[in-house]
Amino acid sequence: MSLPDFSFERTALARGARHVAGVDEVGRGPLAGPVTAAAVILDPANIPDGLNDSKKLTAKRRETLAAWLAANCDHCIVHVGVEDIDRLNIYHAAHLAMCMAVAGLRQRPCLVLVDGNRIPRDLSCPGEAIVQGDARCVTIAAASILAKVARDRLMVDLAQQHPGYGWEANAGYATPAHKRALLDLGVTPFHRRSFQPVHNILCKDMQSTL
Repeated sequence: MSLPDFSFERTALARGARHVAGVDEVGRGPLAGPVTAAAVILDPANIPDGLNDSKKLTAKRRETLAAWLAANCDHCIVHVGVEDIDRLNIYHAAHLAMCMAVAGLRQRPCLVLVDGNRIPRDLSCPGEAIVQGDARCVTIAAASILAKVARDRLMVDLAQQHPGYGWEANAGYATPAHKRALLDLGVTPFHRRSFQPVHNILCKDMQSTL
């Protein structure tokens, strides 16, 4: 199995870039919770072993790498909540989170490597979109790890406030248990009302009160 490498960054640095950032987001699909983005700038001389797409790592390995990255790298993590997701739609909310994460870095990047096939419209500096970037580009992989660990921790905290939905295990995704809990317990303030399963329940509740 091939691991992401530093080739995209190396090419940019060879062209004169001083700082190359990677940005990624997690949480587009869940029914509940924010969409979370992280931006990170790695030191080319001090890159930890084992960076990979966060989904391909164990939870323990993600936690270890996230702690190292947070302690040793210029990084920023941003959560965009359900109000903005419902107002903007999830696509634009995810891009907002990425733009805010890049803007929050201490150093201004000369280039931002973006996971996916689109560069966010309001990105504050030049960007390059890389399809499946978290599996190909080590800086994007680092961003994916920071974003996933931060969002998973937040969902565990929210699960304490709203028990019964299983967010500590499903991170807000539409598992059968989560959808059953929606029917049994109702919609919380952290559910995305623009998402169809949540919207349908709200519509039924409204009809039942008429």
